[in-house]
Amino acid sequence: MKSSGQSVAIIGAGPGGLAAAVLLASSGAKVTVFESQDRIGGRTARITARGTDGGAYHFDTGPTFFMMPYVLEEVFAAAGRRLGDYVELKRLDPMYRLLMIGRGGDGKPLTIDTTQDIAEMSRRLAKINQKDGENFPRFIADNRYKLRHSESILRNPIRSPLDLFGKNLWLDTLKVGPVLRPDLSVHQLLGKYFTDPATKLAVSFQSKYLGMSPYDCPSLFTILPFIEYEYGVWHPMGGCNALMQAMADVAVEYGAEIRTGTPVEKIEFQGQRASGVVTGGRTQSFDHVVINADATWAMKKLIPENVRAAAGRSYADGTLDTRKYSCSTFMLYLGVEGKVNLPHHTICIAENYEGNLDQITRTGALPQEPSFYVCNPSGIDPSLAPEGNSALYVLVPIANLQQAGAAGVQWPKEQSAYRELAIKRMESVLGESALGKNFRERIRAEVMYTPETWKGMNINFGATFNLAHNLGQMLHKRPQNKLPFAENVYLVGGGTHPGSGLPTIFLSSQISSRMLCAEAGLPFAGDAARQIEVKLKKTPEAAAMV
Repeated sequence: MKSSGQSVAIIGAGPGGLAAAVLLASSGAKVTVFESQDRIGGRTARITARGTDGGAYHFDTGPTFFMMPYVLEEVFAAAGRRLGDYVELKRLDPMYRLLMIGRGGDGKPLTIDTTQDIAEMSRRLAKINQKDGENFPRFIADNRYKLRHSESILRNPIRSPLDLFGKNLWLDTLKVGPVLRPDLSVHQLLGKYFTDPATKLAVSFQSKYLGMSPYDCPSLFTILPFIEYEYGVWHPMGGCNALMQAMADVAVEYGAEIRTGTPVEKIEFQGQRASGVVTGGRTQSFDHVVINADATWAMKKLIPENVRAAAGRSYADGTLDTRKYSCSTFMLYLGVEGKVNLPHHTICIAENYEGNLDQITRTGALPQEPSFYVCNPSGIDPSLAPEGNSALYVLVPIANLQQAGAAGVQWPKEQSAYRELAIKRMESVLGESALGKNFRERIRAEVMYTPETWKGMNINFGATFNLAHNLGQMLHKRPQNKLPFAENVYLVGGGTHPGSGLPTIFLSSQISSRMLCAEAGLPFAGDAARQIEVKLKKTPEAAAMV
């Protein structure tokens, strides 16, 4: 498409910024993406560690799996492209292995391999509790209804409660309202289907994707496990960063420019209208600005407080810092000699799960018997490690720096000891049968991230999953897609509506890009793409036949 002459600066080459770059460039805007890091991806970046064996080990820094591929297919369709022409996706079965520590016989972990086959999954849950297994199909059916009538809300800007009853949303709002139950948490709602604590854990740990506890997370988010069972869990070959590179390639094909290693120092304003961005001490003029940096960090650091004051106290520094933030994560990226006997995803749930969650989300104490997650993509993706070896990703959920600081945790002093604790925890829970002999002696490459690392990447309080998704920070109460104090500044990413996670981040890009195009008088390329959604049937295989 010929450029309209409308120029857009996008701050941040994370998933939201890159999706916006594709959508806006294919709609005719002249797009420039500014990324402070030396690589694209934001929290979905890729790092490479050279091992003592001389081999290169590659790791996704953030997301390690992909859900709802049809949402990203829409972004590619807006540009007349197909995702499958750029990235190969592999469906995982089992989707993941759950190890519930101390809940099996003789104190061993209770093991559940999850599958999209609902009848088979019902049988597996019935081995834990017969009635729970029988109720699983009803849980799936109810959440299918909930998502179907919530999706219009997830696809449109919500600037006030009145938007829920606008011409595009009112019918779905009326249909979904009675089943949303905002008075209940995820855990409480699950009590209407399941009785066994292990079953409830199997369909509630997904609230960790939002950095939250199922005891606090609003019941709307029972749609998260449903999405896994309905649309599958996918591995993009090359890792999730391959999705980022694919979007960057398409954006560049449409004339977008992506400048890595180029931090934006501030956004310039003339009154309430952004006039450009400052990089390297030099102002560059733009007609519109899209922010994909961490939402609250960006507002505090890039936008003058007097500009934000037009929206009252909601966007003032002090107010932003008193918002509720998600947890953080302690990360180990390990290059290991030889293979390990683990599925693609292994989620190990602490024996005292409720106490562990309390440490992560309330007290800020450093868990000594934590839950943890291990991704072993090398089993199906040989591109990530030298032949015959493994690239393991280890994540331990912990408190963000705001909470941890209040508890007296000082990461520079704690990190070596916590690395040792994490390795010992892996060895004791997973054992030699999974990790192989002499596991720690076989580690050939290693990178460690702490909450301080995430903070150093301009993430407020090192809260890896952005703002929490409690009721006071959802819909119109979340930082809005078009910032209300500015005439031409838009927000994309997990810090705005509809929230965290790759699919919803891509939806935020669709919402904000559509709004920007309406303001700029550009035909939004995504509108044509949405018309083929029914044909996509929400799977890459079906999309390939369109």
